[in-house]
Amino acid sequence: MSSLDTVSDGGNRQGEVLSVRLDGAVAVLAFNRPDKRNAVNEALLGELRAFFANPPKEARVVVLYGEGGHFSAGLDLSEQVVREPSQVLYHSRGWHQVMEAIQFGGLPVVSVLNGAVMGGGLEIAAATHVRVAEPTARFQLPEGKRGIFVGGGATVRVGRIIGADRMTEMMLTGRIYDAEQGAALGLAHYLVEEGKGLDKAMELAREIATNAPLVNYLVIQAISRIDDMARSDGLFTESLSAALSQSGGDAQEGLKAFLEKRKPRFG
Repeated sequence: MSSLDTVSDGGNRQGEVLSVRLDGAVAVLAFNRPDKRNAVNEALLGELRAFFANPPKEARVVVLYGEGGHFSAGLDLSEQVVREPSQVLYHSRGWHQVMEAIQFGGLPVVSVLNGAVMGGGLEIAAATHVRVAEPTARFQLPEGKRGIFVGGGATVRVGRIIGADRMTEMMLTGRIYDAEQGAALGLAHYLVEEGKGLDKAMELAREIATNAPLVNYLVIQAISRIDDMARSDGLFTESLSAALSQSGGDAQEGLKAFLEKRKPRFG
């Protein structure tokens, strides 16, 4: 990581709760609260919001990981206070805004999952587009055993990945899935050797960065939304996305590169 340049846009610095660095077209974000297993406090949530609201112009892909051997243990309960129902509502909706920014902000996000991937940490992971797990990863939604309900989007994102029935059991029992089980369920797309997660994530991110930017954007924006639509609406939206992608210079470059038997060079 030392070879990367610190990003100054937005005031992010190495050593704060979220470090942000650039490696070419890849923005590398690290949760930096290792003493708290990267539990998410208001400061960290705010820095995620700030980054995805105004990412570096050079960035085409984001890699997200946690310092200190854990992705994130979820909401920092040590900073929680007694809230009125309306305050809990607003707090939950604030999380939803950040998760929406991660999933639909326009940049593909590759996450590295190791150690604790629990509660709000799993909700963040589920908002990312490509998930790489190391053998130490442990997936859990412990809220049900702590007397609270999830509020960061798990019912929509985690439930969609593993199914409502399995999520119900997961919350009722506090069950923990290991890395291999998580990969089998779809909580991770790749399972790599210990310590190799960031390398694999960077490899994938650099490959994704070579795609046509518009196609990456359409993949992020359209597929999940189509999954929410009626069949006929989804098919129409697919046609619109296809029309947008096939009518520009990148489509011409892709066809030309195929005919010339070379990798395309998208703008």
